[in-house]
Amino acid sequence: MSTQRVAVVTGAARGIGAATALRLARDGNAVAVLDLDEASCAGTVEAITAEGGRAIAVGVDVSKADQVEAAVARVADELGAPTILVNNAGIIRDNLIFRMTEDDWDAVMGVHLRGSFLMTRAVQAHMSAEKYGRIVNLSSSSALGNRGQANYSAAKAGLQGFTKTLAIELGRFGVTANAVAPGFIQTDMTAATAERIGVSFEDFIKHSAAQIPVQRVGQPEDIAATISFLCSEEAGFVSGQVIYVAGGPLD
Repeated sequence: MSTQRVAVVTGAARGIGAATALRLARDGNAVAVLDLDEASCAGTVEAITAEGGRAIAVGVDVSKADQVEAAVARVADELGAPTILVNNAGIIRDNLIFRMTEDDWDAVMGVHLRGSFLMTRAVQAHMSAEKYGRIVNLSSSSALGNRGQANYSAAKAGLQGFTKTLAIELGRFGVTANAVAPGFIQTDMTAATAERIGVSFEDFIKHSAAQIPVQRVGQPEDIAATISFLCSEEAGFVSGQVIYVAGGPLD
């Protein structure tokens, strides 16, 4: 790489986002670590800078257009024009459909779909100007349907259509767009799911691993590795794809 590229990772304070930010930094990129609470990003930033990388923490609610515009402007000012975007920020508000509130629905759509739209709209201007870009949206195996997750499933399925349309619209500017759909990954979010259904996280992991062909649950680093490839220069002919990273076939 002749010049260091700038990557933006949302929801990067912990879990898949943190692992991805660290991996992209190891790949030689400067990284903007974005999350709702800027202070919560400190650990990820410190992990990157401890290895000699460049990183900044930026607090942003990705569902708010003004905050997104300000965050991206700050990234461009402090690190340089962002040409890699990983839309990872996500929340769950699980419930069966008859118990799901409108707020549960709106909150999940706001972060996953509206957030990914706003972030992409803000960052693509820099990508188009640079004639280079890599966008990776985090979908999920839940896009195929998952009990108690009508909102999350709809959002994650929606991100797949969003990704394919971005690939069509932005390809002429040297920008690729792909989605990664994780299966069971051991994170705070899956721990919350275990708590919701009333089982210990250890038992939840053990039971889930038994259903997965490779006989283990995924780790955040498994997802970060796939994202790393899709964000690389070598992945320039891969676009509009949804890659399930789930330890086996799902559909």
